[in-house]
Amino acid sequence: MIKTRLWRWWRAFAYLLGELVASIVSMGLFMVAAVLTPLLLFSGGWLVAPRAVAALRWWATKARHRAARFSGKPLAATYAPIPENPSFEERMRLVFSRTTGRDSLWLVAHGLLMPMITLLCIGLPLSALNSILIPTYWYLLPPDQPVTSLYPVTSWEGASWMLLVGLGYAAISWWLIPATAMGLTWVQSRILVLPSKSSLVERVTALTASRAAALDAHAAELRRIERDLHDGAQNRLVGVVMMLGLAERTLEKNPEDALPHVRRAQQAATEALAGLRTAVHDIHPPILDELGLEGALSALTGRSAIPCMLMLTELHRVPAALESASYFIVAEALTNANKYSAATEVTVAVSRGEGRLGSTDKLLISVEDNGRGGAFERPGGGLSGIRRRTAAFEGVVELESPAGGPTTVRVELPCGW
Repeated sequence: MIKTRLWRWWRAFAYLLGELVASIVSMGLFMVAAVLTPLLLFSGGWLVAPRAVAALRWWATKARHRAARFSGKPLAATYAPIPENPSFEERMRLVFSRTTGRDSLWLVAHGLLMPMITLLCIGLPLSALNSILIPTYWYLLPPDQPVTSLYPVTSWEGASWMLLVGLGYAAISWWLIPATAMGLTWVQSRILVLPSKSSLVERVTALTASRAAALDAHAAELRRIERDLHDGAQNRLVGVVMMLGLAERTLEKNPEDALPHVRRAQQAATEALAGLRTAVHDIHPPILDELGLEGALSALTGRSAIPCMLMLTELHRVPAALESASYFIVAEALTNANKYSAATEVTVAVSRGEGRLGSTDKLLISVEDNGRGGAFERPGGGLSGIRRRTAAFEGVVELESPAGGPTTVRVELPCGW
């Protein structure tokens, strides 16, 4: 029993010590924000707002992890994805969202109040130890500079009373430190976790945005299929009809000359069939049903014109819609690399793990080439298609492509449905 209580006390002490260090960082962040925010408001500060909010989310997520490890209760927070190139209205919604407001409130409280509370609690056991040790060294100090705890110690009688003072400090810290640690964990959880109603509002907003993105992606996919059928199979089938018509007329007049027309019609029909198969494959690759995502990606990277290294880590099976989206995201990224990068090597890494905001059970996709770099997103391009597919699942896309390379496309898709 005593051993268990001692372990709990030590965990609480270590938690408060860690929060003291973290609160000093929060204080620094708060001071930097307080100084820079007025300046940024009048000098294009809205341009850095997404990065600032992302940093705030990351730091608040770290606090949730610390509190969850101590309390044993998970503290989940659902954030709406940050657009890659947000408009002014999206930046405004991002800065003034409920989650950003709560994270900002936590940062202020954590940076201004937490240091005082944790210093007080951590100082109690140290004061207890010092008070108990005073009788061993008080007489070594000069008479005009006595040891001072609750009172100046100038005699053996005063030093002996320090033992009781030390025991009092120890008793207070024995009770106060675990209680304070639990209380601070509860307060932080109340600030950092949105109430159910507010979480529902945030979730509805996120679902509305993802639904709009899904509809856009669906409309774009229908337009692509229509274009492929019109420019490919439909034109070839028209050619087949014309060639068969020529063969029919030639057969009536000169049967010996009809055979070449029939052969050309057969070739055109074969090409039309291949186009139809390609269109059907682009809607949902059958290989996904046969081999799963791992096998489909292996086949996809094996067909790449650029030598491709594939790294898969504990994928298992994910929802079919997510498998299809992941397959096409990698396919589009490889197509871009083959067309524009002039790369000699491409690395594709797909795994399940923790995302950049700390949320778990994410499908993480990374496609990196060693090409010339300088890639950018343009309307209707491959990167724009990747963003549409990702937004439909409330995922996140990051593009890094400095001049000279390398170019890296990172995608996070939630798969804990």
